Amino acid sequence: MPLICRARSLALVAFVALTLLPGSPDAHAQGAPPPTKVTVVTVEPQTVTLTATLPGRVVASGVAQVRPQVSGIVTERRFEEGSDVKVGDELYLIDPETYRVRVVAAQAQLAQAEAQLRAAEREADRYKELLARKVASQSTFDDALAAKETAAAAVDVAKADLLAAEIDKERTTVRAPLSGVIGRSLTTRGALVTNGQADPLAVIRTIDPVFVDVTQSAAELIEWQRGITARKLEGAKQDVSLKLADGNEYEHTGSLKAADPYVDELTGVVTLRLQFSNPDRLLLPGMYVQVEMPQGVLRDVFLVPQEGVTRDQRGRPTALVVNAENVVEQKQLTVSRARDSYWIVTGGLAAGDRIIVEGLQKTRAGATVEPEERQAKAS
Repeated sequence: MPLICRARSLALVAFVALTLLPGSPDAHAQGAPPPTKVTVVTVEPQTVTLTATLPGRVVASGVAQVRPQVSGIVTERRFEEGSDVKVGDELYLIDPETYRVRVVAAQAQLAQAEAQLRAAEREADRYKELLARKVASQSTFDDALAAKETAAAAVDVAKADLLAAEIDKERTTVRAPLSGVIGRSLTTRGALVTNGQADPLAVIRTIDPVFVDVTQSAAELIEWQRGITARKLEGAKQDVSLKLADGNEYEHTGSLKAADPYVDELTGVVTLRLQFSNPDRLLLPGMYVQVEMPQGVLRDVFLVPQEGVTRDQRGRPTALVVNAENVVEQKQLTVSRARDSYWIVTGGLAAGDRIIVEGLQKTRAGATVEPEERQAKAS
């Protein structure tokens, strides 16, 4: 029995020794680790629209402060707060009695002046006849003629006074100077208001369309205008997109309307004014938004996930690329700018390159890997 056990032990030792000999298939399987699994993205050249994200504020396209042009007591408010109004709509009524009296007085003054003019005309005509018969002197006739002209001027003054009184009476009805949305009333019935007062009675804002004022650095604006990269920045759309405060994109696009003709000395930026349609009134004056303004178009470039781009010791951007034999190669890149979570790469890659985006720490150039594909981003 001991001999049998010893024979079995020797056979086991011999088997183990054979499996560990060089050239043994099992020895190779145990000595060579399997290829590292990595995630890759296959990139293809595409056309990318360059945009600049600019902060901005929504501004009403029209603002009018409703102020009284005559003094008096407010007797009525004739609008609903927050409603739409049109130019000429009645908003407030100021007690008109005082101004009616002024109109009547001005009418009486005009009648008196016209009567005096008629009397002066008759007097001048009479002295004219007397002068022709040499009964009156020339100086007397001249005085009569001057009195007639003075009376005519008095009529003109009376007419102007009557017109002014009628205008003041009309202004006791405060009307909308602008079409738009009127806010809350800033005065009440029974309040005394005065011509030229500092506080408005209400404010009207036109909010369809609205303006969005954004700022852009002078350097970026100059680059855009001069077209430093003119060969690549062609065909950009002029439509401007907008992101709301909650991060969602606004459904209507806007357009550039104007730009300030100067650079702010303190900040070095230029203010641009954009216009957006606002039929649903989602954009309100004072709201903070972000604008995506097109700067141009880059053609035949690659969108590479930022996690797939690293820096070498000199700070140059590089990427690990898997070739057709699943061997890792390192490529130096030329990067234009970032777009969302991607780099816009203008040089260093070829169509169909497979860039490692996961597993970079587990491999290196020259290693064999097992790539798994991830969907690439389209422009």
